[in-house]
Amino acid sequence: GLIGQQTRVMDLKGKVVVPGFIDSHVHFISGGLQMAQVDLHAVKSKSEFISKVEQAVQDMENEQWVLGGGWNNEYWGGDLPQASWIDNITHDHPVWLSRMDGHMGLANSVALEKVGIHNLKNDPVGGTIVKNIYGAPTGLLVDAAMQLILPHIPEATIQERRDAMLRASKLGLSRGVTAVVDFGRYFPGTSTSRVWQDFFEVYKWADETSRMLLRVCLYFPLETWSLVADTFKDTGRTLSQWLHIGGVKAFTDGSLGSNSALFYEAYADDENNHGLHVANPDWLLDSVHEADKYWKL
Repeated sequence: GLIGQQTRVMDLKGKVVVPGFIDSHVHFISGGLQMAQVDLHAVKSKSEFISKVEQAVQDMENEQWVLGGGWNNEYWGGDLPQASWIDNITHDHPVWLSRMDGHMGLANSVALEKVGIHNLKNDPVGGTIVKNIYGAPTGLLVDAAMQLILPHIPEATIQERRDAMLRASKLGLSRGVTAVVDFGRYFPGTSTSRVWQDFFEVYKWADETSRMLLRVCLYFPLETWSLVADTFKDTGRTLSQWLHIGGVKAFTDGSLGSNSALFYEAYADDENNHGLHVANPDWLLDSVHEADKYWKL
C-alpha cells in the first residue's frame, strides 16, 4: 500500500537504514583546511608528532609556514609539546600547530621570533604565553595569546576555503553526516571577520551555484550581533533548504584540555592556575541581553 508508481524500491539485503547524522558543533571550513595540512589527530606519541612535522617540511619551499593541528596530548600521557621538539627539523620554517580544541597551539622558535613573542614580559588579557622554569616561552600559546601569532599567518584564499568546505562536506557524507552546526573559523585570538567572509564568499557561493552537499546551520560571533540582526532581518533565519542561521557565539573561558577552563579552585597539577576569563563578564552579559532583544537567543 505504500508503494506507488513513483516509488523507488531498494533491496538492502538485510541492512539497516537510519536518518542522517547531525553534528552539532563543528568548525567546518577550518576542518576542511586542516585536512590539507599537517594532520595530527591520530598521533599517539612524541616521536610520531615529530615525524609528521618532519614529513611535511620536506615538500615545502624555504620559509613557508607549516600549518596544521588536531593534536591531543592526552593520547601520549599528557605532556604538552614544546618548540624544542621540532626546532631542529623545521629549520627556517615558521610553524603553527593548533590543539584539537582550538584553545591552544604550538609555535616553533622561528615563529616566536618572527612575531616578537620572546620580547614580551606579560601575558595578554585572556591568554597565556606558556613559559618554562627559566621564563622562556615553550612555544605554547593559550586562548587570547594566540592573537599574537595568528594575524601573521597567510590567510587562506577564497578558492582554498571553497575547496575546504567541499572537502569537509564529502568527508561528512562518507560518514553519514547530512547536517552540521558550524561555529565558523572563530577561536580566541582570531578575527570575527573570518566568519562573515566565509558566509558571503563560501556558503552563499555554494548555495547559489548548487554546490551544497549537506545542510549547514551557521553561528556568528556575538561581537557582531547587530550585523547579524541587520543582515537577516528581511530573510529570517532560514535562507534556503541548505542554509540556516542558528544564532551567535561567544567565549567565556578556555577549555579543559588546554587547562584554561575557569574554576573557583586551582587545577590539581597547577596550584597557580584557575583558568582564564577570555571575555569580560560584564561585556558578555550586556551583549547577550542586547542581542536577545533583536535576535531571540
